[in-house]
Amino acid sequence: MGLPDKKHNFTYLTIALVLTLLVSAMFPYVENDVTLGAYGLKLMLLATFGVTLVSLRFGQYWRPFIAVLIVVYIILAILQFVFLIEENDYLFLILLLVFFVGTAYGIAKKVLFSGHVDLNEVIGSIAIFLLIGLIWAVLYLMIIELSPTAFNGLEQSNWVGNFSEAAYFSFVTLTTLGYGDISPDHAFARVVVYLESIVGVFYMAVVVASLINANQKEIKD
Repeated sequence: MGLPDKKHNFTYLTIALVLTLLVSAMFPYVENDVTLGAYGLKLMLLATFGVTLVSLRFGQYWRPFIAVLIVVYIILAILQFVFLIEENDYLFLILLLVFFVGTAYGIAKKVLFSGHVDLNEVIGSIAIFLLIGLIWAVLYLMIIELSPTAFNGLEQSNWVGNFSEAAYFSFVTLTTLGYGDISPDHAFARVVVYLESIVGVFYMAVVVASLINANQKEIKD
């Protein structure tokens, strides 16, 4: 079985990330069957792991790294399903954080200031933006796990139930929209929130600079 076309590899990941956000948004509509919603999101996240494993390659250690994450993810899911171990929610979140950070870093090395811009690279920059938002969403979920009252507007729930709301708040913060329906109530949470706002502004500046730099190189060539 051949690997996906490298000209569209970032497209596959971006689609998987968008679908993950859409699936998480469906959770409130299946609240009568919380298990269905929870495992629907977990399966979509696992599918995103799989898409990343198949479509991306960032050196010889990349695929073993993603493969190990997938194995650990499946083990955690089985333990929670069979033995009803809720304490491994922290491990799920740590695993997701490692995955999102590692993937964002790998794509950034390939996309930003690469000296070449095509549609795949542009979509790759969108994937990085989505991953940044998801990184902070996971951080917010970790904070909520440790302190359920850290945010106003977020009800106490497990990380699966709050995933969509945390992602919403993350992207609203990342784009500096700041609707105010969800807000940090603890000092540490506030620090994490304004750091995301800084990263969002900085990332947009980096993307614009990268595009200008690549365009100037193409003109010279």
